Amino acid sequence: MTASDQQHAARPSMPEDPPVAREPVDPLLLQQLADAHGVGTSFQGWDGLPHAVAGTTLIKVLAALGVQADTDQHIEAALAEAELAPWRRMLPPAVVIKQGEPAQVPVHVRDGATARLTVTLEGGAGSLDAVQDDIWVQPRDVDGTPTGRATFSLPPDLPLGWHTLHADSEGATATAALVVTPARLATANPLEQRRGWGLATQLYSVRSKRSWGIGDFADLADLAAISGERGADYVLVNPLHAAEPVPPVQPSPYSPSTRRFFNPLYIRIEAVPELAYVRPRKRAALEKLHEEVAGLNRDGARLDRDAVYAAKLQALEMLYHTRRSPARQAAFDEFCRISGSGLDDFALWSAIREDFAPDDPLWTDPAFAIGTREAEALREKLADRIGFHRWLQWICDEQLEEAQQAALRSGMRLGVVHDLAVGVDHSSADAWTLRGVLAPATSVGAPPDMYNQQGQDWGQPPWHPTRLAETGYEPFRNMLATVLRHAGGIRVDHILGLFRLWWIPDGNAPGDGAYVRYDHEALIGILALEAHRAGAVVIGEDLGTFEPWVRDYLAARGILGTSILWFEYDGDSPLAPEKYRTQALASVNTHDLPPTAGYLAGDHVALRSRLGLLERSEAEERAEHNASLEKMFALLRERGFLTEVAAGGQSAEEHTVEALHLLLAQAPSVLLGVALVDAVGERRVQNQPGTTGALYPNWQVPLGGPDGKPVYLDDLPANERFNALLAAVEGALHGS
Repeated sequence: MTASDQQHAARPSMPEDPPVAREPVDPLLLQQLADAHGVGTSFQGWDGLPHAVAGTTLIKVLAALGVQADTDQHIEAALAEAELAPWRRMLPPAVVIKQGEPAQVPVHVRDGATARLTVTLEGGAGSLDAVQDDIWVQPRDVDGTPTGRATFSLPPDLPLGWHTLHADSEGATATAALVVTPARLATANPLEQRRGWGLATQLYSVRSKRSWGIGDFADLADLAAISGERGADYVLVNPLHAAEPVPPVQPSPYSPSTRRFFNPLYIRIEAVPELAYVRPRKRAALEKLHEEVAGLNRDGARLDRDAVYAAKLQALEMLYHTRRSPARQAAFDEFCRISGSGLDDFALWSAIREDFAPDDPLWTDPAFAIGTREAEALREKLADRIGFHRWLQWICDEQLEEAQQAALRSGMRLGVVHDLAVGVDHSSADAWTLRGVLAPATSVGAPPDMYNQQGQDWGQPPWHPTRLAETGYEPFRNMLATVLRHAGGIRVDHILGLFRLWWIPDGNAPGDGAYVRYDHEALIGILALEAHRAGAVVIGEDLGTFEPWVRDYLAARGILGTSILWFEYDGDSPLAPEKYRTQALASVNTHDLPPTAGYLAGDHVALRSRLGLLERSEAEERAEHNASLEKMFALLRERGFLTEVAAGGQSAEEHTVEALHLLLAQAPSVLLGVALVDAVGERRVQNQPGTTGALYPNWQVPLGGPDGKPVYLDDLPANERFNALLAAVEGALHGS
């Protein structure tokens, strides 16, 4: 995750500035309050030293959590409230447990009153009684009412799923979500018996000669079929989350409008069934739209999302208004029913956003929040446009289903592996429709590190830990279920954010933030449950600054980690392949690095120098880069993968790229990743950290070969370099 992953609009202004201390506050009291709400008062920096968080920052972060801490009196009151808060509730907001492990639930009732706790199983599959334990807890006075705590043990061997707790006492009742999650996700277990490999790519960049200038869902199906026939088990793609509903659209797939729904930009027009029933005049109009963007499909320098999306939207509107058969209409209705209010609200945002700018006051006006009279009036007024945006998501769903089925038919064990972005933009659909579970006046980022000594602000509002729990984690669950609906796996970008996130209050520099802790047992458990239900593997991008125990915890829960060849070191030497983690996806590079051919040539050093991103001279940077390469070459030669003369007519560059992958194949990691750019000899980086679109066309580079000319999917079956690398990897892993 890097700063340029998030090219976003300015954060909308808040009605009031966050509070700061009117007078000096007691730092010990402030620290106690921060601890009580999961706000870190210090952190270990990239230099290995502890760094204290400024008191003013703590006050702002606490304010974003809804806790006033600008005076000692407010802090003392907030501390008292934090202690009483659980006693004010009959049941916790949500209970997330591991299957097969003992679990207890507190129930707060009038002191001395009897209580009962039952579990209603998901889908009405039955009801079970919890057993009250003989545990005495000192009663508390809650607003003048003596309140006691009864402790109940949940029934053993509860099935996995989303159940409901019901408590009652003297006519008072309460309910809460009970989520039973896998103690360990087992979907990756088969990979321990037979390791797998797959392709990683940025889908928008991968075009066929039938594309409309951007890689699409049909291209994904074809890429899966081509690579599956060569032994690949998966295709890992960039986040396919929806962007803006109309051009201009955000180039970065890591700064979406929603993480639950998909980007209609990827729809293949010709694969929409209603096209078969379009009358000749309308068909001619559709063909003309395709012709208008045909030239863009031949451009090898830069992708033009806006022009392509504008043309596709016109075509899609024509198809939307084409009469559907009764069976097709029934399928659409069923999709809408399953997707529920989440789809309705996203479609409402999309319809409004067509006419209102992202910085329009409407988006932050409480009078226009979801559920208000004004919002419901817009829902009625924009009914047809809402229907169109719901239909777009249905078409996305159908074409994603076909891509996954094509992958499985080709012999892949996993198929499509989706990428889940860290968050959404402040002016996004999720920021509007889910405002109740997001923290206001703050943004997610990263503290200073060796790559960015100012820290990073990704411009994304974080989940509010308490409010998310109060919803029973429903928004988190719904997001995961939709992404995993037609997937064999999910890569979670910055999975460390499910443990803690770096919050930056409005007005603060990126480095002036604080870590806020999340209930990782709940979030990781729910992630494992939804992946279990989908039969999907979970890969956590666990690079960067993290607490040492985190990787061990993820491995224990069956979540794979991420290992990048260029980042894996043992002291000053490259890590020997046999020392890599078993429970990991290992790859040579990542989208924030140049393709391997470009990296070997030091193209990134020259690019960063040209863009003014170096803190040292280009000669110094290149000398350090070459020294690190030589250490890697020494390991390759030692293991016999790099020879003086390449075999089979390979260039020295191809030979070295193949050698790196063969070295990595010696690692015990259950999954190996091959970047499509490496397989075709591309040299240009997709994303240059530290830049914006004005400096470098991040996320807008079409797939090309060593000469920079476009490489189309149609050409891959006969591409010698592509076939040679895939055959080498397949042979190294499976001995063929």
